[in-house]
Amino acid sequence: MANVPTTLRSAHRNFRRILHPDMTPMVGLGFLLVTFFLLAADFVKPTVMQLTMPMNYPRDANDSFCPGFDNSLSLILGKNGRVHYYRGGLFSDELPELHTILGGAAGLRRFLLDARQKDPRVLVLIKPSDNATYRDLVDALDEINITDQKRYAIVDLYDLDYALLKQYNL
Repeated sequence: MANVPTTLRSAHRNFRRILHPDMTPMVGLGFLLVTFFLLAADFVKPTVMQLTMPMNYPRDANDSFCPGFDNSLSLILGKNGRVHYYRGGLFSDELPELHTILGGAAGLRRFLLDARQKDPRVLVLIKPSDNATYRDLVDALDEINITDQKRYAIVDLYDLDYALLKQYNL
């Protein structure tokens, strides 16, 4: 290049190619992303479980016995996913014995299946305590649904339930 005149060398340097990139694959990728997100949003629809609450039956003021509660099973939802339970109602001044199990498939599900096998007409009373979370309640309802319990209700804790929890330091 030593013999090439300077005017040709400078003209050669100023010459640049203008690149026109093909954007067709990028447009296709954009449509694939939009399609993926629309499809993913369609799969994340919330599911709803039907919950039927028991009717409030009118009771006589002198009647202290509620029919059906003699074969009841009370589940008190505690903290850290623990479930405290006792059998029968709180009709006497003597407090029943309180037992504790873990929630989930290993604890609550197996316990509910055993209780249903012993007595198919058992009434399960779910009583969320102040320490229970909303997730604990939903998990308990899921286990009720999985074990196909026909008779259950969500009720508030009674004063005797609070006394029972206090007796066991829970």
